[in-house]
Amino acid sequence: MKILIVYSSLTGNTRKVAEAVYAVLGSEADLFPVETAPPVDAYDFVAVGFWVDKGTADHKTQEYLKTIRGKEVALFATLGAYPDSEHAAASLKNAAALLGDGNHLAGTFICQGKIDPRLIEQFKKTPGNHPHVVTSERLERYKEAAKHPDDNDLQTAQAVFVRLKEEVSRRLTGLQESEVAGSCGKPD
Repeated sequence: MKILIVYSSLTGNTRKVAEAVYAVLGSEADLFPVETAPPVDAYDFVAVGFWVDKGTADHKTQEYLKTIRGKEVALFATLGAYPDSEHAAASLKNAAALLGDGNHLAGTFICQGKIDPRLIEQFKKTPGNHPHVVTSERLERYKEAAKHPDDNDLQTAQAVFVRLKEEVSRRLTGLQESEVAGSCGKPD
């Protein structure tokens, strides 16, 4: 099975996750930043990583996701919010909705990651009624996010992708077997 891992990373968070996933998927995998990613045609399984921007994948990844057709796809992401938050779940759902026709979403992974310091400075300038106004609670979340992705996050990503690779392999093998069985049946 040929595997393509594509990622977009602003602060290095998503790149770390992509490299961790690549490390466990073996010689069948290729790793590319989204800017230099090849077409997906020669691959069976495509893992796409992004940083969350405005509740979905960053712009470069949005454009790449729209080009994928007829593949087994897994998404992984990093964000400043907590990974078990509604925002995290909605961000993965919004990114998955960008996938082209005929794809199968094999699974997802998301973890916290440090926030671009320039963005934090912008948030500090927002008015009190803005949804991203900096509060003491938010400052604590920013401090926590700065610790991620940590070793536990990377090990969890690796475990998720080892399991997804096995599931995709079984699914693809099952599809190939059913295609062969279908072609060997008696003519009507």
